[in-house]
Amino acid sequence: MVGPARPQFVLFGSSIVQMSFGHGGWGAILSEVYARKADVILRGYYGWNSRRAVEVVDKVFPKDAAVQPSLVIVYFGGNDSMAPHPSGLGPHVPLNEYVENMRKIALHLKSLSDSTRIIVLSCPPVDEAKVRQNQSPYLSEVIRTNELCQKYSDACVDLCKELGLQVVDLFSTLQKPDDWETVCFTDGIHLSAEGSKLVAAEILRVIKEAEWDPSLHWKSMPTEFSENSPYDLVSADGKSTLNSSEWTYFWDHQWD
Repeated sequence: MVGPARPQFVLFGSSIVQMSFGHGGWGAILSEVYARKADVILRGYYGWNSRRAVEVVDKVFPKDAAVQPSLVIVYFGGNDSMAPHPSGLGPHVPLNEYVENMRKIALHLKSLSDSTRIIVLSCPPVDEAKVRQNQSPYLSEVIRTNELCQKYSDACVDLCKELGLQVVDLFSTLQKPDDWETVCFTDGIHLSAEGSKLVAAEILRVIKEAEWDPSLHWKSMPTEFSENSPYDLVSADGKSTLNSSEWTYFWDHQWD
């Protein structure tokens, strides 16, 4: 930890989380929006499903940690929703078990502190044609379909409503563009920069609209060392400065 301490936002999930700090990724967007306001911390694990996450959630988020996160954004479901392989191997998790795993994860996170907030991302769609095109022959029986993705997404959304958690319905969000299959993915599964913009915008909308006290919306949070400096830009009257900690997104309303 380097001081002074900022609120911690932790991204916890599988490959869509692990890859979210790549060029144009939604994690990178959040880090830029919350620069000098919160530390966005990556805890992404390529290939994981909810079963593996349940096994280690108390190690990733220990209850006795000196500092607990202000926000945890959780995503599991894409790997769980893959059809079971005849061998019994692979990441598939039956729907009922997936829901209970997500319940356990959410309840553990809720127990960290009274001020820890949670946003869950549901299972996104896939470009089925692109997935089949990129699939290795030895994985030909591992199936990803949007019919399965929607079942897991809907179950996740229903669980969040039951637990009173904020949720981003990725299955619907990523299908907003008419050409979503082309623009939202790099390989039919993982997000492109355009897909990441949609995800980031939905996360920021949820944060803005959530009735959390204190608010975690970026405009509502204090900026670290926000006082004016002689090295900042001087305004036209020569008497005041434009603090660079505040003006990066001053004119950019896409994240309002």
